[in-house]
Amino acid sequence: MTLTAEIRDTLSHVTTATLTTVLLKKGLRKTWMRGPRPLRTGQARVVGQAFTLRFIPAREDLATPESWSSPRSTRGAIEAMPEGCVVVAGTEGITDAGIFGDILCARMARKGIAALITEGAVRDGAGVRGTTLPVWCNGEAAPPSVAALTFVNWQEPVGCGGVAVFPDDVVVADDDGAVLIPAALLAEVTNEAAAAEKLETWIMAEVEKGLALPGLYPPNAETRARYERETG
Repeated sequence: MTLTAEIRDTLSHVTTATLTTVLLKKGLRKTWMRGPRPLRTGQARVVGQAFTLRFIPAREDLATPESWSSPRSTRGAIEAMPEGCVVVAGTEGITDAGIFGDILCARMARKGIAALITEGAVRDGAGVRGTTLPVWCNGEAAPPSVAALTFVNWQEPVGCGGVAVFPDDVVVADDDGAVLIPAALLAEVTNEAAAAEKLETWIMAEVEKGLALPGLYPPNAETRARYERETG
């Protein structure tokens, strides 16, 4: 399903914690990406369709500075990225080199990319922070990507932080990390997550009034009936 402006707006008000619970109830346990953390404090929640990048361990005849000039390179991938996408880069957990530095991140920011999410590292950390590109990564490393990684391709299925990510799946990222919503479940998950956020906001207000948790969280039939009466 397409990520409409309405769905994007709804998801921008839903926490990744809520989304993981909704997805868990649907049998999806591996949706939170291990490793990616906000590079800056206070990054706003981002929502976008995944644009995938695949890296594998470096092989010396392929991972060379000359490879950066190849049509199939990280530079080529950046130019293919559509505005508003969330770039998800799978590195097989390798963090010994930075996949992108300040110049590439600046170009992504200029193109209107929503965010970069990677289980790998970035380089030129101060410079990357100086761009407007929101970044979730697993640390910083000085060496360039080819010191430890071979770039393979873009827009094919990748693994990132233990999660299978397909192009055009939807990614939501906030202070708790990044969560994937399969494209086929987008509308269903969005509706259920918005309803869950509304209910939990009401429950929090009840807790602040001093109510005990049993029967309130999770709500029993009586509590849910009262919630529906009070919220319409």
